[in-house]
Amino acid sequence: MRANAYTERRVRTVRAECTDRLLIAGPRHLRAVLDEYVAHYNRHCPQRARNLRPPDAGDTATAPVTDLATARIRRRNILGSLISEYRRAA
Repeated sequence: MRANAYTERRVRTVRAECTDRLLIAGPRHLRAVLDEYVAHYNRHCPQRARNLRPPDAGDTATAPVTDLATARIRRRNILGSLISEYRRAA
């Protein structure tokens, strides 16, 4: 019963953030979109239960706070600008 609630929540998140905003052309396109979304979610989306670390971050400490007044930030578009990832510029 509990696993069903987690699955339903995950499906709702994927629909709200991804598939409800795109026109899916077929099964291959759906698979490509979902693969890219899952990679983004697992590598970049912070999770409160994990101390604001993404799921694939392992058990490392949290990242240091960056002073945004002096830092240069780069944006990377995912899924045709549907999602944006931000990183510090080198």
